[in-house]
Amino acid sequence: MASDDQILQRCFHEWMAIQEQELNQLLQALNQSGNGGDDLTETTCAQLTEKSINSFQEYIDKRAQLSRLDISGLFSPSWNTALEKSLLWIAGCRPSIYIRLTYALCGSQVEFQLSEIIQGLVRGNLGQISAAQLRMINDLHMKTIKEEEKLSNKLAGLQENIADQPIAIVVKRMSRVGETSGEVDHTLDEHESSMANILQEADKLRLSTLKELLSILTPLQGVDFLVASKKLHLCMHEWGKTRDNRHGRT
Repeated sequence: MASDDQILQRCFHEWMAIQEQELNQLLQALNQSGNGGDDLTETTCAQLTEKSINSFQEYIDKRAQLSRLDISGLFSPSWNTALEKSLLWIAGCRPSIYIRLTYALCGSQVEFQLSEIIQGLVRGNLGQISAAQLRMINDLHMKTIKEEEKLSNKLAGLQENIADQPIAIVVKRMSRVGETSGEVDHTLDEHESSMANILQEADKLRLSTLKELLSILTPLQGVDFLVASKKLHLCMHEWGKTRDNRHGRT
């Protein structure tokens, strides 16, 4: 029978496989359009982005269920590299990173495709984002940061509670380090339940931020963004494995 850690690890690897599969589908659609094939229609782009959103929804739903098995394992995942762990915010990425990535892509594409944009040869990618879109993205950025701060404060409060009653009093009374008791188990179970609730709130914020960002972007810009975000996710995992090997971690 699989351990809780093995079940959580399988969930992660299945998710990474879906990311790679969806990235290939997005790239194939973009390449067909760029190689003189049929234009990538808004309908096709919308279908691809919707598929990605649905996959993410399924993943966070599954995480919500598995969080009741071992929430500490999700906050300190054995399946992530040290590099990935150093970047985690409530067992995942900060939702605001989606907006930072969008800003970076907008700037880089304008820089590298300026002459094509002026000649009207570039159609609808993030280098052609409008002023109105940027204003909406900025509003989303500010809203997302505020929500992140609320969740960060909640998490900080839970972490500080470990040094408060009843744990602090129980520890002081202990005759032997690491001694267990019903009171300790009950308190830690409550702590883990609260941690699982925060994880679900963070995952909902990640999903809602992604949905709102994609609703601001055009369908083609959405595909452009998803390609970059999935590449970033997959690359960080591979780069992390390389660095782990360099430092003797397996």
